[in-house]
Amino acid sequence: MKTKMLTVALLSALLGLTTTAFAQTRWKRTHPRRVEVNHRLAYQSKRIDNKVDNQQMSEKKSDKIQREDRQVRKEEKLMASQDHGHITKQEQKTLNVQENRISKQIRNN
Repeated sequence: MKTKMLTVALLSALLGLTTTAFAQTRWKRTHPRRVEVNHRLAYQSKRIDNKVDNQQMSEKKSDKIQREDRQVRKEEKLMASQDHGHITKQEQKTLNVQENRISKQIRNN
């Protein structure tokens, strides 16, 4: 009887932890700093595509800038994975500096 009660208690606790972890993971994907960084990356990608479509940028230059954009996205994911699914203000600032440099390349081409 004690074994059964202990098993039920442990399973209940495990279920509670799993539910909490799932809720936290879902929240972290939509963390405001991550959303802002990823929105900028998506917008810059559209700007690059528009410049290529309007023949204002070569495919070669586009590929180079897109690679840099993908690198920033990888860094954002890595930073988030190391800090429980979100990025710090300093990490966001670092990523924004990189995105600003890429944005300048898009604008000046």
